[in-house]
Amino acid sequence: MSEQPALAVATHGLTKTFGAQVVVDNLDLVVPYGAVYGFLGPNGSGKTTTIRMILGLIEPTAGDRELLGHDRPIAALPRIGALVEGPAFHPYLSGRANLVRLDAVDATADPRTTRRRVDAALDRVGLMAAAAKTYRQYSLGMRQRLAIAAALLAPRDLLVLDEPTNGLDPQGTREVRNLIASLAADGATVVVSSHLLSEIEQICSHLGVISAGTMVAQGSVEEIRARQQTTAVVHTADPEQAARVLSEQGLTQIESGRDTARGVADDDHPPEQLVAALVAAGVGVRGFALERPSLEDLFVELTGEGFDVAH
Repeated sequence: MSEQPALAVATHGLTKTFGAQVVVDNLDLVVPYGAVYGFLGPNGSGKTTTIRMILGLIEPTAGDRELLGHDRPIAALPRIGALVEGPAFHPYLSGRANLVRLDAVDATADPRTTRRRVDAALDRVGLMAAAAKTYRQYSLGMRQRLAIAAALLAPRDLLVLDEPTNGLDPQGTREVRNLIASLAADGATVVVSSHLLSEIEQICSHLGVISAGTMVAQGSVEEIRARQQTTAVVHTADPEQAARVLSEQGLTQIESGRDTARGVADDDHPPEQLVAALVAAGVGVRGFALERPSLEDLFVELTGEGFDVAH
């Protein structure tokens, strides 16, 4: 048995220019096997262009990419399901008929088991009850789910989903999140491109943050979060004394206000130690909290741009 490569997706210096415009700039993407990788960035940051290059839909200007151990995307495509730039189906065919047509053009699919595959895909995205409706009768959310079903007609080692919750209501978004989690639990690697922080934060094990075509942060969620400083906040009637105690305990960037004192802490400053030191110094502690900036705060700092955090 051949050894599985360490990465499901890897790019090296991936670059795409259109005339004088650099859309993707020297991008090194690192997606481990089994990861749910959130590819995050503001609209227009180069996410879709990157995905199209990875899948071989367009050629890079420079650099190369590997998919499932292959340096040519076409060799890996039978093991990849993808949703890129929204679904495209025949409007006057039913959802089921559209999937049957897609299955028929897959040279690796056994036509004797088409119905079983189509039913399984429809069931997995919650469209069995609407399978007989024509595509033109589908809501935007239903169309998005049908596109995900199309990506699931055959077993996939890698799923690449570009804005998979686009147009979905909160319930539909939760269903897609649960679907992605179940696919990952079954062993698939999932790359999810999105500008929705809430979507990424809840389902992903790894993140890549892109801004203006350049990768500005990448790693596991834990590694990304480790970049964020933790602030100890003391609520007290004696903020100046509390600030002195925090400074003596080794915290930095000390500030005091009308009824609070705060300072940047690290793992060497457990909260119980800080509270004990404050009480021992006679500080009346009304409240104590450790605060960490949200991922939104970190990404705005990294990219200089805001992100859409609402569904």
